[in-house]
Amino acid sequence: MVDADEVAKLCFDRFQQLPKRGKPELGREWTLLAAVLKISRTAHSATVEKEVVSLGTGTKCIGQTAMSPSGDVLNDSHAEVIARRGCIRYLMTELRRAVSGEGSSVFCQADQRGKWRLQPGVSFLFFTSHTPCGDASIVPMAESPSQPCPPVTCAKVSKETDGDGNLKRKAEEPSEEKTKVPRLEEQEPAERQKSVDLSQSHSKTPLETFSHDSTGQERKTRELSDSPGLNPPVPDIHRTGAKCVPGGPADPLHPGLGYHSTGVLRVKPGRGEPTLSLSCSDKLARWGVLGFQGALLSHYLQEALYFSAVVVGKCPYSHEVMQRALVTRCGHVSDLPTGFCVCSPELLQSSLEFPFSQAQTELQHQAAQGRISACGAAISWCNVREQPLDVTANGYKHGVTKKALGTAKARSVLCKLELFHSFLSLVSSTDPAELPDSLRRADLQTYLDYKQAAQPYQQAWLQLRHQAFPLWPRSSRDLLLFH
Repeated sequence: MVDADEVAKLCFDRFQQLPKRGKPELGREWTLLAAVLKISRTAHSATVEKEVVSLGTGTKCIGQTAMSPSGDVLNDSHAEVIARRGCIRYLMTELRRAVSGEGSSVFCQADQRGKWRLQPGVSFLFFTSHTPCGDASIVPMAESPSQPCPPVTCAKVSKETDGDGNLKRKAEEPSEEKTKVPRLEEQEPAERQKSVDLSQSHSKTPLETFSHDSTGQERKTRELSDSPGLNPPVPDIHRTGAKCVPGGPADPLHPGLGYHSTGVLRVKPGRGEPTLSLSCSDKLARWGVLGFQGALLSHYLQEALYFSAVVVGKCPYSHEVMQRALVTRCGHVSDLPTGFCVCSPELLQSSLEFPFSQAQTELQHQAAQGRISACGAAISWCNVREQPLDVTANGYKHGVTKKALGTAKARSVLCKLELFHSFLSLVSSTDPAELPDSLRRADLQTYLDYKQAAQPYQQAWLQLRHQAFPLWPRSSRDLLLFH
């Protein structure tokens, strides 16, 4: 049995041990945290070892027009994505140790040529300090005041609007070290109050107050006056800023529980323009069928890797909603190739709250600090020898100058290009006689070639897309043809 509080404490402690660079400014900036833990159980002992092998923070995405055909920009910097990509770095390092004969604490040889599997007793667990954005965050509000997170209000923003009449503000930059990358504008609803005329159904008028929870999601609380004879508060849900993908059901935007459609794919809001990044709820659901190892590493693995548990920190939470978002949506998927399945991880919540959540930042805020905002930097740490720490902003290395854009100095070690190069290094480290059959082709050149050559993974993805996620946006081939 997993102790959710123990998991949260391990992750928070690991974060505290990191250098200050890229961390939020206490009382003024907030962020999200996610991590992957390796769980090791020995056959002849009751001892269970838990180790954080990858950790990520972040809340930002780049817009569609900022994506690079060279694969050298980090598109999605949400904490969950950062933690998973850091874990892939860790897995590549462990596979390199395995194929080189050094021995790995994670992998052992499988029965197929060139294939590996997890050591007996080894599994992986996922932690996130807040429910993943998108479907998992559409949580009914508690009727009692004792909610997991105290109410928070959105900081004031300038009254500048875009062409559609939406309020917007300048994107925040990290306070520790200002990046010189050109900044985009990020849309964000301002705090506002309005009276809603419900005279047709009620004799009184409730006051609606809009604010943001700790993923930047819009949430609405209703307060009724204390006058006698009023109806009880109208049930409502926490709102998500992630938008329904085009071509599918749209949000009805009805009052209360009918505001959102549930169980649908959503894309994350960008910094002033649309993104192609699916919500973290959708990505976790995808990893629950295809595995979190991705297409490239599936060349080396006899079976996909799944999280045995998903632990969420203290925040607005619903086990039923998490089950729907991460598991039930894909529960009917069938005809998966050997090595793939629909995984149903244990879903748990910790009673511990991340010290840099938006709610905690609100509590620690001082008026002289100015307005509260999301930290513009994203931190990645993983348990590897070379460059374990990576701090980024706007998809590039934190603090990079405009002159360095397009060079290796500007690239995050988590971008597609760098992870692809790490994978090619793994292939080069493998004895040619021990290469998996799928990597023995002479026509493999581009990133897309290697992804498509992982045929069982692509077959599983085809089944998932056909049966559960037909509207999942596809990346342009032009963004995948780098070497």
